[in-house]
Amino acid sequence: MTRLLAAALALIGLTACSPPNPAASAGTLVVAGYGGSYQEAFEQAVLPGFEKSCGCRVTYIAGSSTDTVAKLKAQQAAPQIDVALIDDGPQAQAAQAGLLAALDPAAVTRLAKVEKIARLDGDVGVGFAMTATGLAYNSEWYAKNGLPAPKKLSDLADPKLKGKVVLPSISNTYGVGALMLAAREGGGSIEAGFDGIKKVAANAFTFDTTADVSNYFLQGQAVASVWGGSRVETLADKDFPITFVYPDGGAIPLLATANVVAKAPHPDLAQKFVNALLEPAIQRKLAAEGYDGPTVTDATLDAALARRVVGTKQAAGMTALDWKDVNAHRAAWTDRWTKEVEQ
Repeated sequence: MTRLLAAALALIGLTACSPPNPAASAGTLVVAGYGGSYQEAFEQAVLPGFEKSCGCRVTYIAGSSTDTVAKLKAQQAAPQIDVALIDDGPQAQAAQAGLLAALDPAAVTRLAKVEKIARLDGDVGVGFAMTATGLAYNSEWYAKNGLPAPKKLSDLADPKLKGKVVLPSISNTYGVGALMLAAREGGGSIEAGFDGIKKVAANAFTFDTTADVSNYFLQGQAVASVWGGSRVETLADKDFPITFVYPDGGAIPLLATANVVAKAPHPDLAQKFVNALLEPAIQRKLAAEGYDGPTVTDATLDAALARRVVGTKQAAGMTALDWKDVNAHRAAWTDRWTKEVEQ
């Protein structure tokens, strides 16, 4: 999702800037969200639309989903963030911890148009964009070296890929996805998951914590990874020979969620901001610029674009993770991953 939110900002006019003291201005809406390439995109998308309509300033604070949730926990007694844009896994943790507020249907009127898969329990947050976690590979390198396109995660354990794979760390959502893909391929147990991921890890030259592995591919260090479909399509737009694969057995859906923080300094503005992300025009722009599938029913796409995002057909072949169960075991899995996978 490299350009995903830049597109949204271009339409609703957020101002991205370096993080000041969020509490310094009563008229400043603070949005915390994805870092890496997202931050660069935000800084290039400064338009007055939303600020003009709300008569406020908007400050964007970049960080990974886990970083954002950590900030929410640290600030729980006196929140400084109004809106959190985070992946569905960390979002489930934040919701369970009471860090997020329920959306108000009277303010977030677009909720009625949101697809079922993107509606969250109790309307505590909402999915505003969807992609898939699957396989990414350099098609040119594969062809040159006589390797068939990967069809499943275990294909990345091919000895010919020694030192050419970048795996996501379990500290980010793609890493959890990689473990779950291995588990599903091995029959469903977490033991099978660790056995499978360790075989792939033998080919890894690094474990990425940023969720953005573009540079590893561009610099020729990596030729395969577990990554998101939207990020793959964005890199492909740079004329790079990268292809996304929905693995046998199905990819894993990944929702980007928009959330109003519990006891947010500006709750009314926060609700309006979330509603803006669900407008059809913004949803179409998210798909066109960031290759993330719309989560509302009335955002139609042209055929060429629809082929590059998660649509109804792809979504039907994916099984969502039980994030409550995953999060209940995540600390133990992370400890085990550190000792057995990233050793």
